[in-house]
Amino acid sequence: MARLDVNRSGEMEVFARVVELGGFSAAARAFRMTPSAVSKLVARLELRLGGRLINRSTRRLQLTPEGRAFYERSTRILADLDEAERAAGAGERPAGRIRLNTNASFGTHILAPLVPEFLQRYPGVSLDIVQTDAVIDLLEERTDVAVRAGPLKSSRLLARKLGATRMVIVGAPSYLARCGEPRSVAELEAHDRLGFCYARTIEGWPLIRDGAPIRLPTVGSIQASDGEALRHLAVGGAGLARLAAFTVREDIRAGRLRAVLEDANPGDLEEVHAVYLGQGGPLPARVRALLDFLAERARVR
Repeated sequence: MARLDVNRSGEMEVFARVVELGGFSAAARAFRMTPSAVSKLVARLELRLGGRLINRSTRRLQLTPEGRAFYERSTRILADLDEAERAAGAGERPAGRIRLNTNASFGTHILAPLVPEFLQRYPGVSLDIVQTDAVIDLLEERTDVAVRAGPLKSSRLLARKLGATRMVIVGAPSYLARCGEPRSVAELEAHDRLGFCYARTIEGWPLIRDGAPIRLPTVGSIQASDGEALRHLAVGGAGLARLAAFTVREDIRAGRLRAVLEDANPGDLEEVHAVYLGQGGPLPARVRALLDFLAERARVR
């Protein structure tokens, strides 16, 4: 079949929608087609490309490695086409919906106060904001940008650094009055140390004891799924928490929390990045606008 006889961008769009919506029927409804027509189009695409893109089962669709690679390239090409049309018709004004995933602490203390400013600057853009401290797969979650704290693993993701923040151990005055303020790492071992209920890259609390670095496990009756939950628990007097300084700065200033054992703090910094899919090619204007805005206004310290 001659390439001019194939609507390749149309095939890419249908295939991408099948992946994003999780099935042929949902994609068919979106395009006002029949499920069999969508299935045949994907089968024809696989035949033309010479390989299976999707493993089909009665319960769900699963991308093959070739299918995942084709989806990533297709979405970039479709985004470039959309951007070219917007540039020709609207002076390249950022427009469209952005799906942003962020950890709860960044979303609460830094992002939320800035959202009105961003939307006022780019009225053609809308935001879907999902808060979770768990590391997600941007492709599977159909996410444009994710904010991540901590060391970055080597991956296909590109990143913009938003800053770095020191870590601090804090407790509520009510907890410290009830359980005593730890004056040494040895005393700290007897306290409730609030932690996360999922595996992290860095486990335990890095500390300095007798001039040497150690790592103290989090041991307590409560664990939580995100830093904001731990902050609220610490403010409520449930135990001590080791949190990013920017998340507890106002609590310390207001007297809701007190920093403890600063002389045992190793001074380690937690970096924060905005990550996104891509191989260095052009980004959709809306995504580029968000990344530039975060780098300009959402600085972490």
